[in-house]
Amino acid sequence: MAVFAEVFGTAKPVIGMVHLGALPGAPLFDASAGLEGLVRAARADLLALQAAGFDAVMFGNENDRPYEFAVDTASTATMAYVIGRLRGEITVPFGVNVLWDPSSTVALAAATGAAFVREIFTGTYASDMGPWTPDAGAAMRYRNRLGRSDCLMLYNVSAEFADSLDRRPLPDRARSAVFSSIPDAVLVSGQITGEAAALSDLEAVKRVLPKTPVLANTGVKHETVAEVLRVADGCVVGSALKVGGDTWKPVDPERAADFMGRVRAARS
Repeated sequence: MAVFAEVFGTAKPVIGMVHLGALPGAPLFDASAGLEGLVRAARADLLALQAAGFDAVMFGNENDRPYEFAVDTASTATMAYVIGRLRGEITVPFGVNVLWDPSSTVALAAATGAAFVREIFTGTYASDMGPWTPDAGAAMRYRNRLGRSDCLMLYNVSAEFADSLDRRPLPDRARSAVFSSIPDAVLVSGQITGEAAALSDLEAVKRVLPKTPVLANTGVKHETVAEVLRVADGCVVGSALKVGGDTWKPVDPERAADFMGRVRAARS
């Protein structure tokens, strides 16, 4: 908990998502806008989130649908290029997530100097992308080989777009992941991007992990953030900040500012 608080600089941090546009090679990539289009859009979202007062930001490739378990090298390289172009403008701690590839996520963090990563590192799932069997041991050892033992590992223990084949209750899976895999924080998600985790799931996981940061990972909205922060040690938010609340639209500066206004009120 102490290291987590030190990295984010506040109790109950709120992490805003910078959803990069589809990357080269992905079906939705906008070749006419090219790499400069990716940089422009990411810069606008980043600056809007920082102006609104978010505690941290996270760069992710949510637009690279359909997702992959072994991401194209070009995707990771392009994400590093975009973040590198913006590096001098980032004023808050930042993290990265390359869906759904733990090794690429760790490599991207090492290349860009990210303070944290988020991924599915544990469990076995039936998913839209096929059988899903991540390897936390390999990811953490890779992080250390790259000289980034300081990079926080945020474990999403309830995968989106998937169902766990491990029939233990979620709190038991979360508690086991902390014992066996040493995450710096545990994240609880809904079924898909933008869909909220059940508050009862957050409460149950936090009850068995009183000494581990537990964050809400999806679906936190303006109307629910105060209640979420009553239970959780922070949250990740993306869709609620976008124009019209649409995951695939740009960040709306007014929605982002309103959200953080409610966060400050809840934390006080």
